[in-house]
Amino acid sequence: MPTSQRSPAPRRHLPPAARRLACAGASATLVLGLGLAPGTAHADAAVLPTLVTTDGIREHVENLSTIAEYNGGNRATNTPGYDVAADYVVDQLKRAGYRPKRDTYDYEMWQEHSEPVLTQVAPEQREFSPGDDFITMNYSGAGDVTAAGVPVDYDSTDSGCTADDFSGFPDGAVAIVKRGSCTFQAKTANAAEAGAGGIVIVNNVEGPLNGTVGEESAIPSVGATTETGDALVAAGDALEVHLKVDSSVTTRTSYNIIAQTRGGAKDNVVMVGAHLDSVPEGPGMNDNASGVATILETAQQLAKLGKPNNRVRFAFWGTEEQGLIGSTKYVEQLKQRQLDRIALYLNFDMLGSPNYGRFIYDGRGELEGSLPPPSGSGAIQKMFEDYYEKKNLVTEPTEFSGRSDYSAFMAEGIASGGLFSGGDGTKTEQQVEYYGGTAGIDFDPNYHTAQDDIDNINWRSIDELSDGVAYSVETYADSTLPVNGVAPRTFRAQEFAPARVGDLWLK
Repeated sequence: MPTSQRSPAPRRHLPPAARRLACAGASATLVLGLGLAPGTAHADAAVLPTLVTTDGIREHVENLSTIAEYNGGNRATNTPGYDVAADYVVDQLKRAGYRPKRDTYDYEMWQEHSEPVLTQVAPEQREFSPGDDFITMNYSGAGDVTAAGVPVDYDSTDSGCTADDFSGFPDGAVAIVKRGSCTFQAKTANAAEAGAGGIVIVNNVEGPLNGTVGEESAIPSVGATTETGDALVAAGDALEVHLKVDSSVTTRTSYNIIAQTRGGAKDNVVMVGAHLDSVPEGPGMNDNASGVATILETAQQLAKLGKPNNRVRFAFWGTEEQGLIGSTKYVEQLKQRQLDRIALYLNFDMLGSPNYGRFIYDGRGELEGSLPPPSGSGAIQKMFEDYYEKKNLVTEPTEFSGRSDYSAFMAEGIASGGLFSGGDGTKTEQQVEYYGGTAGIDFDPNYHTAQDDIDNINWRSIDELSDGVAYSVETYADSTLPVNGVAPRTFRAQEFAPARVGDLWLK
């Protein structure tokens, strides 16, 4: 579930005045094992992008689609669809010579059993629609409360962020707070500690607030649109609301699929990831069979190129749609020496959006919504930009906002990057000029719905973005020098056989 788009500045062949984010120079690679640093050859010399074909990726997507179709219509975590999809990935990797492993983890699975309720009871009756006006926070506690609605420092960016905000709060009332500087978990915990019976967290941008409180809360918690929150607050002191959430949390076990090349430097690992699970509502062909199929095909073709300089580790993440759980659990269980061995992480989540764009994660941290990127992330961004610039294709940066599986890697200071074809952001007229498609609608209008099926995959997007995926993997399998300062270790392949010792000739 990656970042939405906000029409950032493009990267393409343009006059200098229009190329505000363009960088000079270019990076490239040669066949694996040559030991040449990026920049020593033209991008056209790369082999992997020619081996990774749209037809090969399409076959994987079709197979994942069939698996979802015959297993409940989805590939959600802890469903037969997920298990059979994982079996498919494992089988394909074994056929290519890998030794894939299931990386298991326990997690708290949150489930909502019926539609939530948010109703204004007084001073007049007003119904709010779930999904349109409000959404239950992930890991919201269950509850059914009818009580006074009380705004808490509503006009402040720190609304509900401290216990002092709830001083004198009426016992059992429903708190109405504004999204702002602290986490939803903190706001909800502060409300519960003050005796609130529930909490409504109001968005500060357009749309209902789709968030999480991190772990099961003591009170029901929902995220509302700005319009919903403002309407409740405008009701005044007589406001009374009915809030109901029907949910539960149970401990479950799931797994990631991890496979790596047999050769390459063990202490300079290039990680490549895509999440394998879908949402329960649909088969998840763009989100994220597109990413899974692309890195699976890349792994299969990479195995044909012989021993790389750097070890490449492919990860097919579980439970992403529940809150990046699989990737987070994986990173959390690594020891520091294992983290230190990871040179960089490449993330590919949604590559076939029907109304697509060509987006590169903001490794320089230039966009307002981006988290501070670890050192080396900007070099990854530039590598992708240079590659597509040589192909005369426009690219744009997309926020590093923490919405996909790169999040846990970035938190550990691991350089990260990747590509994205767009999600729930709206395409502009300018972007239609760049990519085609339709202005005024989302990049993926089927995002997280049953319509995210194989008929709505944009194969042109897959074709263009998969080239970048393959190029990036081949580049960094050869050398990560611009990212982490580790040069190719060509000396390891050279025999140490001197012709003399001191003044004495040996041969």
